Amino acid sequence: MRASAVHLDNVSGRQAILTGDGEQAKAKAVALMLHGGKEESLAPVAERQVAVMRMGPLASHLIRAGAGDGLAVWRLRFRYRGWNDAAHPIEDVEWAVRQMRIRHGDAPIVIVGHSMGGRAALRAAGENGVAAVLGLAPWLPDGEPTEQLAGRRILVVHGSRDRITAAQRSREFVREARSSAQEAAYIGLRHCGHAMMRRMRLWHRLTEDFVFYAGLGREPSGPLADALSAGDWVV
Repeated sequence: MRASAVHLDNVSGRQAILTGDGEQAKAKAVALMLHGGKEESLAPVAERQVAVMRMGPLASHLIRAGAGDGLAVWRLRFRYRGWNDAAHPIEDVEWAVRQMRIRHGDAPIVIVGHSMGGRAALRAAGENGVAAVLGLAPWLPDGEPTEQLAGRRILVVHGSRDRITAAQRSREFVREARSSAQEAAYIGLRHCGHAMMRRMRLWHRLTEDFVFYAGLGREPSGPLADALSAGDWVV
């Protein structure tokens, strides 16, 4: 992947950067990947920070899986490491979605966010062109809104041994989201922590299945199909 677009913050000079398949102009669907961060930090985001690098294998998996199916995969690097009082990541995601619309027209966008990126993804779900959101071990404090999820498909996947963000809170959020979203499901992964390293293949497979289902209309199977049917599933 290569740097294909840059957003310049005129106040700080800080950049949010999109990297991805700039040549996939006729994409049938788009996966927009968001990394994690911190609750408070105005430090810049570096390419080789752990939270950023964690999304690399997942993005590579989607690129390989979607190469022949018209899936464009993009990664967003936030301007700031933290969420901060200003909720800086939301502005970056909104900009990135607009860039996807410019490059890929009406192709449905599936936002995939980990940790802080999961919170930003769910907050930005109401942007024009977003069809679905996948939250991977998302950070979801009490009181997170759900009205922006109207008409969207939502999946949240969380490990049972996560000590950074709360799996129970993710499950509660999905229940709250059902009053707004077109579809909302939760999948709990036994023995898994926040880093998505244990049972990595399952994290990757669930991401692929949901992106292909929500973005390209592929029939769901396995744990995803079970979760969509039951609403809440543990595997």
